[in-house]
Amino acid sequence: MHISLRAGEKLYINGAVLRVDRKVSLELLNDATFLLEAHVMRVEEANTPLRQLYFIVQVILMNPGDAAAAHEMFNESIRRTTETFEQEEVVNGLRNVAQLVQMNRIFEALKCIRGLFSIEAEIMSGMAVSPNQAA
Repeated sequence: MHISLRAGEKLYINGAVLRVDRKVSLELLNDATFLLEAHVMRVEEANTPLRQLYFIVQVILMNPGDAAAAHEMFNESIRRTTETFEQEEVVNGLRNVAQLVQMNRIFEALKCIRGLFSIEAEIMSGMAVSPNQAA
């Protein structure tokens, strides 16, 4: 896996935070759990149900030492979040996220949650029509 970073950019890898001082290209030669700075959500950005779930999953990835507590938070949050949404696409996506986390495929779970952000934004703006309103 090749990763290119700009000067000053951070990379979170296996619980460590790396910051590069100049443009650099890295090649990961074995399996590693990593997150690019562009995909890191700050706590103040976790202001919707899916963003809060993303933040919890991010903690699992970035801080493996506290993963047990984050997994407990995840289990409660995924249950509540799934109950919040009626849209089949979101519910199915959340089921997929739960399976990915259970299989310890955390990066893929984050990617799946990010894919649901636009649907959540539509729902929260009132643009989405629920199945009950479509009739």
